[in-house]
Amino acid sequence: MAGQGGRAARGAVACAAASLLALAGCTAPGPADPSPREIQTLLDRHARALLDRDEAGYLAAVDPALAPAARTEFDRLAKIPLGGLDYRVTDVDRTGGNRATAEVELGYRIKGYDSGPATSERILDLVERDGRWYVTGDRGAEGAPQQLWQQGEVETVTGRRSLVLGVGQSAERLREIAAAADRAVPAVGDAWGGSWAGRIVVLVPASVEAMGRLLGGSAADYRGIAAVTTGAAGGGPLAPADRVIVNPDAYAVLGAFGRQLVLTHETTHVATRVQTTRATPVWLSEGLADWVAYRGTGRTPAQAAPELRRAVRAGEPPARLPDDADFSFGGDADALARAYEGGWLACELIAERWGAGKLTAFYRAVGAHPGREGAVEKALHDVLDTTPERFTADWRAYLTDRLGGADTA
Repeated sequence: MAGQGGRAARGAVACAAASLLALAGCTAPGPADPSPREIQTLLDRHARALLDRDEAGYLAAVDPALAPAARTEFDRLAKIPLGGLDYRVTDVDRTGGNRATAEVELGYRIKGYDSGPATSERILDLVERDGRWYVTGDRGAEGAPQQLWQQGEVETVTGRRSLVLGVGQSAERLREIAAAADRAVPAVGDAWGGSWAGRIVVLVPASVEAMGRLLGGSAADYRGIAAVTTGAAGGGPLAPADRVIVNPDAYAVLGAFGRQLVLTHETTHVATRVQTTRATPVWLSEGLADWVAYRGTGRTPAQAAPELRRAVRAGEPPARLPDDADFSFGGDADALARAYEGGWLACELIAERWGAGKLTAFYRAVGAHPGREGAVEKALHDVLDTTPERFTADWRAYLTDRLGGADTA
C-alpha cells in the first residue's frame, strides 16, 4: 500500500510540475525570430546577384509567388547602368508564425554619374520555410518615393554630359531632353564655376501622376511644374544622388526656349546642391537658378518678369524680398511668378552691380553660415559691403528702373 501511495504521490507531483511548466510557457519552441544580420545577409546576396546579372541567384531570395514580379524587375534594371545597389536593414519584426517584416533603405548608384546613392525607404515582407527566409513582398514605406523602374520598361539615352531614363516616352523625346541637358551642363559650369560633377541624371516618367509617385507626393503637387530636382541640401559629396525629374505634361507645352530654360535652371540646383543649406533662403536658390538659366539669352527683365512688371507699373512694387512661403505651390499663380521673378532680379542686381563672381561668392557665403538667422545679413556685409536695408532699397529701385518704363517691353 505504501508503494502504491508513493507512486500516486509522485504522479501527482509530476502532473503539478507539468502544469506549472505549461503556465510558465514551457512549450515546444517555434521558429526563431530573424535577426537583422540574417536578413541583411539574404539581401546582400540578392543585390550582388543583380549586379552580377545572375538571374537565378537574384530569384533565390524571393518566394516563388513573387518570382514573376522579381524577374520583371530584374529585366528592367538591366537597362540601367548600375554602379552599385544595396539594402541596409534598419529593423526586423516578427508578424506572427513564420512571417516577418523588415524595414530597409534601398540605395543605388548609376555608374559614371553618382558619387553617392539615390535612396528610398522600403518595407519587405518575409516568410520562413525550412530554416530559410524569403522575400514575399516589397513596397515603399509610407511617403517614400517609387522608383522609375517600378513604373514600366525603362528606355535609356546617354548624352555627352547626361543620362536620360524614361518610361512611356518616345526615343525622340528622350534624345531631345538629353541634348538640352548637354547644353545646360556647360552653361551652368561657366556661370557657377567651382567643383561639381558636371553631369546630370534626368528621369522622365509617363505622366504627372507617375511623377508624383517618384517624389512621394500627388499629381496635384506638381501639375504645371515642368521639372523638379531632388537631392539633399548641403550633404557633401557622398550625399544622396540628385535627380532632375521632368513633368512630361508641362514640359511638352513649352517651346524650345522654355525647355532649355527649365533644364538649365534644374541643372543649377544640381551644381549648387552642396552649397545650398538650411541657411539659404529660397529667393536666393531659385533666383540664382533663374539667373544662370537666363544668362546670355538676351531676354530683358520686362520679357522675363511680366507679373512683377505689371505690379510695378500699377504702383504696387513689393516692399521686401520674397519669403520662403511665397514660393509655395497651390496658391496664387501670379504671386508665385512674382516671387520667382523677384528672386531672379535680386541676383541680376548683384551680378550687374558687384559682378558675377561676387554673386556666386555671396551664394556660397550664405550657405556656409551655421543657420538661417543672420546668414544673409553677414554675407551682405562681408561680400557686398552693404546691409539688408540698403540692399532691399537698391532692389526696389532696380525693379522700378528695369520694369517701370512703358517702353521696356
